[in-house]
Amino acid sequence: MRLTLVHPSIGHRIGEKYIRTWQMEPLAPAALAGLTPKDVDVRFYDDRMETIPYDEPTDLVAISVETYTARRAYEIASEYRRRGVPVVMGGFHATLMPDEVSQYAESVVIGEAEGIWPEVIDDARHGTLKPIYRTAKRPQLAGMFPDRSIFHGKRYLPLGLIEAGRGCHFRCDFCAIQAYFNSTQTRRPADDVCDEIRRMQKPLYFFVDDNITSNLEQAKELYRKLAPLKIRWVSQASINVAYDDKLLQLLKDSGCQGLLIGFESLNPENLRQMHKSFNTMGGGYEAALRNLRRFGIRLYVTFIVGYDGDSPAAVHDVVSFAERHNFYIVAFNHLTPFPGTPLYDRLQREGRLLFDKWWLDPDYRYGMVPFTPQGMTANEVKEGCISARKEFYSLRSIWRRSFDRINGSSAYMWSNFFTINWLIRREVTQRRDYPLGDEAFRGPLLRVGGNA
Repeated sequence: MRLTLVHPSIGHRIGEKYIRTWQMEPLAPAALAGLTPKDVDVRFYDDRMETIPYDEPTDLVAISVETYTARRAYEIASEYRRRGVPVVMGGFHATLMPDEVSQYAESVVIGEAEGIWPEVIDDARHGTLKPIYRTAKRPQLAGMFPDRSIFHGKRYLPLGLIEAGRGCHFRCDFCAIQAYFNSTQTRRPADDVCDEIRRMQKPLYFFVDDNITSNLEQAKELYRKLAPLKIRWVSQASINVAYDDKLLQLLKDSGCQGLLIGFESLNPENLRQMHKSFNTMGGGYEAALRNLRRFGIRLYVTFIVGYDGDSPAAVHDVVSFAERHNFYIVAFNHLTPFPGTPLYDRLQREGRLLFDKWWLDPDYRYGMVPFTPQGMTANEVKEGCISARKEFYSLRSIWRRSFDRINGSSAYMWSNFFTINWLIRREVTQRRDYPLGDEAFRGPLLRVGGNA
């Protein structure tokens, strides 16, 4: 049997290469490859960096779909299905919008693939694919090892993606992760994680966990076992990590070089509305930042613009805050209502969505605000985020922040500071109004049953 795994891009502009900063190894297809029986011939194509050979013989195509890649995923599926090749889709968007996704694929996997993927492969062998595959409960992650051999020959960033756990216990109303995992987390055995790291040999590792400190005690066990490996790593965490000195010391000793923490807003009312008031615990941001700096933790901070309490002045405030604290990098994102989240449902009830399904609408472009904000116009939110990025990633700001004691405390991270900040600076304009789907795609999307 021949299996083709495809990682879709968000889209393509005619005559332009895809944005280089987005080209990290995609973990989802490697995880599927690791679950696939060894007698299956597996091919992998990354739509961000290569042309997909639709005419290459294959028996089944598997695509992991996120909301931003849904339109492009349906285009890819249409090309294969016109050639008589069945397509199975899974991932976040497939789980949150199974009725939609099932219109463009013979089969949809709802939830995590562990425990059910061998059944999908066996049914495909015998021509008996089911429309829906669903796991009865969250699977255990012990013994789960991605097959990274599918990445050979592809030019990804020199960053090793690895997973120690999935999900997060918090219930932020904008977050598709909490909707997908129902605010639960499962974790891999720490020994499995360490074994995988020993096989990879990367200069820097990125734990893709939605919140690597969601379960503090299990996290501490992992850090103790990472310490002897002498690796460098970064990940994502919630701000409560800042108030546990023992955990911070373990982080530092285990090789943690930085954490992505969602600050999201400086407005307490916004934090309350997004169910993230815990960000103000322990004395708020200033107290948290003092402690994180004391342990030398570099920060990738995210802010969200467009909540009901925001105004144009709020954008200026978050930029000033970020500049004052010399963060390693910062994301200034507009609020995005993802389907399946409490935020999406609320905005839909209030009649504030500007598109029926923004991720499929041909008029939608990356960076557009797909709803009506209260304190700003949709265009003010969009342009506010762009101006914030331009200011924070100006040459003056990059140069000044490079001299911060924390940013420069490691020669490796200091040298990469300039590369990372420069790449993000360059993509401020590259990302603007990027299409969802391929501008060169011709023909309607092929729905199940053959109808366009």
